This record gives sequence, C-alpha cells and structure tokens, in this order.
Amino acid sequence: MQLARVRGNVVASIKASGLAAHKLLLVEAVSAADPLSRSDAPAAPSLYVAVDLAGAGVGEVVLVTLGSAARVDRDGQTAPTDAAIVAIVDSVQLEGQATFVKG
Repeated sequence: MQLARVRGNVVASIKASGLAAHKLLLVEAVSAADPLSRSDAPAAPSLYVAVDLAGAGVGEVVLVTLGSAARVDRDGQTAPTDAAIVAIVDSVQLEGQATFVKG
C-alpha cells in the first residue's frame, strides 16, 4: 500500500460492469514525511488512476492498494483494476512526529 493525494477526477461513461458503481480518481503518490507536498518532476510517473472504494474527494490524502490486492469484486465479477483507494487518511505519524493531520 502507499499514501497518495487525490489530484482530480477521471470520467468514463463506459466502464467494465464491475466498475460501474465506482468513481475513478487521479492520484499522486506522496511521501509519509510530507504528504501535502507536490512532486516537482514535470513528467512524474507518480500520477495514476485509482478506483475509489472509500468515497474520497479531490485534495484528500488516501491509502491506495496496488496490484492484485486492488481487485474489485462485485456480484461475483472481478473488474480489471491495478489501483484502488481503500481508506481516507486522518493522520500520519513518522518517528513519533505528526507529518499530516486532516484539517
């Protein structure tokens, strides 16, 4: 799993049936040391699309699971996914120091 920040929405009017009930969000991987900082790399490959299973919104710090753990299973159908938002983060503590607290 990794921490990420929601940067935007992805709209797809036609999706695999297992994804029909879920939003698609554009997320960016972030560091636990500073989850609110933005990557300075111009073509950073850290931006990717994730299926939203937690009801996240733009600007929120989230927990994303990747690979086979991101599988969406709905009504016995497995949808093809590679990344899924599984939690909205309330706080992050690193070495005893809070690096993020949801405002």
